[in-house]
Amino acid sequence: MDLLNSVLNWVVPPASLVMMAFAWPALTFITGCEWLYNTFNSEPMEDKVVIITGASSGIGEQIAYEYAKRGAKLVLVARRDNRLRLISENARHMGAKHVMIVAADVVKEEECRRFVNETINFYGRVDHLVNTVSLGHTFYFEEVTDTTVFPHLLVRIAKLNAQNSKNVALPHLRQTNGKIIVNASVESWLPLPRMSLYAAAKAALVNFYETLRLEVDHEVGITIATHGWIGSELTRGKFMVEEGAEMQWKEEREVHVTGGPVDDFARLIVAGACRGDAYVKYPSWYDIFLLYRVFAPKVLNWTFRLILPTHGGRRTSLVGTGRPISEGYGRPLFEGSPPRKLPSTFAPQSPQQLKME
Repeated sequence: MDLLNSVLNWVVPPASLVMMAFAWPALTFITGCEWLYNTFNSEPMEDKVVIITGASSGIGEQIAYEYAKRGAKLVLVARRDNRLRLISENARHMGAKHVMIVAADVVKEEECRRFVNETINFYGRVDHLVNTVSLGHTFYFEEVTDTTVFPHLLVRIAKLNAQNSKNVALPHLRQTNGKIIVNASVESWLPLPRMSLYAAAKAALVNFYETLRLEVDHEVGITIATHGWIGSELTRGKFMVEEGAEMQWKEEREVHVTGGPVDDFARLIVAGACRGDAYVKYPSWYDIFLLYRVFAPKVLNWTFRLILPTHGGRRTSLVGTGRPISEGYGRPLFEGSPPRKLPSTFAPQSPQQLKME
């Protein structure tokens, strides 16, 4: 068996590349034909019911507007009621047939059941469920001295998506042959400095939905949207603040974002979901890195070491390091972002107080 594996290790990778090279034109043609067919037979969203979690800003807000333009009935879910009211008015002006807002913490299963039940009681159905909930961070792993916050990120990401998609909404989606749309990230498979925990959470998210797709077969469609670096993460100020070893995450949806890549990504997500696409990628050229990661990982590592900041550069977070908060106040999440003062409403909290929209 060891000899067989040794032979296959040498034969399978180059043979696969040769087969892919010869098959690429035919696969591209087939994919193009499938895309055209699905585009002309795209699901009409007129009067369809769409639940969007994390809808109070960022990608979730823009997705709400895209569905509104298609005449859908919306259920907007987030913690901030005042933001939801503003977004619901905007969505109505853009063409939404009806908009329901539900202030809820999607980490709590009872709250998930509540907004799904309210949707069913009012509309009688669910056609699309859009999960945009996530947490972000940026720090070098060796900077962390308090690892007690790690489970709060990883476990909550998995928990909220399981209870939103499988335990709560899935039976209703089966009845309408509905769809689940999830917002992921290229960090789920592309290694980047200072994103270790975030990447682990996104990888778990993608694998959860990949497995769920096999379980539900064709009864419920699942679209996994993967984005690279876009405005909501890089330039609009997600923050982490510290007080000793305590911290609070600034969620990627907490910052109001409009224009540019976020709009484009939201438009692609909704169009892809209506076509029934399994994947939506923005931008798609990131896929080439996946090929390098599988067949030439050393080249990928050397490239990243050349173009990305090293640990010796300016640190962007003091999360969990135990240093005074004054050392880290106002530092932007990503290099190149303008320094900002932290709003007083985002006071440091303990891990037990962390919440997500």
